[in-house]
Amino acid sequence: MKLPWLAADTPFPPAEFALTDPDGLLAAGADLSQERLIQAYSNGIFPWYSEGEPVLWWSPDPRMVLAVKDFSPSHSLRKLLRQIASQEHDASPRVQVRVDTVFPQVMAHCAAPRDGQPGTWITSAMQQAYAGWHQAGYVHSIETWIDGELAGGLYGISLGRMFFGESMFTRVPNASKIALAYLVRYLSSHGVQCIDCQQQTRHLASLGARPIARTRFLQHVRQATADAPIPWTRGILDSGGHLLPDAASDANLGVNM
Repeated sequence: MKLPWLAADTPFPPAEFALTDPDGLLAAGADLSQERLIQAYSNGIFPWYSEGEPVLWWSPDPRMVLAVKDFSPSHSLRKLLRQIASQEHDASPRVQVRVDTVFPQVMAHCAAPRDGQPGTWITSAMQQAYAGWHQAGYVHSIETWIDGELAGGLYGISLGRMFFGESMFTRVPNASKIALAYLVRYLSSHGVQCIDCQQQTRHLASLGARPIARTRFLQHVRQATADAPIPWTRGILDSGGHLLPDAASDANLGVNM
């Protein structure tokens, strides 16, 4: 079957049409405008391509999903999370999880080439597009800070009662897992049932993510993204899943709203 080419005003074919490619390649072309991205994610489709290629749009079957109730940190990570929680009310806690304080830096770290990978799928065009989408309030960074330094984190898209995880990075062992654990608690407190992880990896499986049939995933996404959005603000996540605005940290970090 010939791969559909999308012009600027061409709608996506249904994600269910991506049946002949095992990775779920659905279409090529179009752009990364906010309108196009909202349409894509709301229908279980995401962009993934390399620098110099046209935008490629995917909807894998099966789809890797982390149900928040199934998040299963290791024994050592659970112990670490308890230690962090016990210190979160200190005047200057050593570890703190923040939201949206340095989004561009988080995305840049996620885009950096990994060991054994010659390039990155987070192209310069994607970084620019998602930075604009972040400013519009749809894309968020969850950041683990240790001793005042950005140690790891992740970013993803929040639409309605659905969160789409995009990428993680870590500079200190477990830093990205800490960010994910705090994100899970926050999402759970607002009725978000699952995080889209897009593709299957052993790392995600070790934390409780599982592949589900695309038909089931699409049904949930179309319902969840139609719900009212959950509240986001720049600030600090606590161990109870509360997002606390923190203007002081913005001033200290030199972050502009």
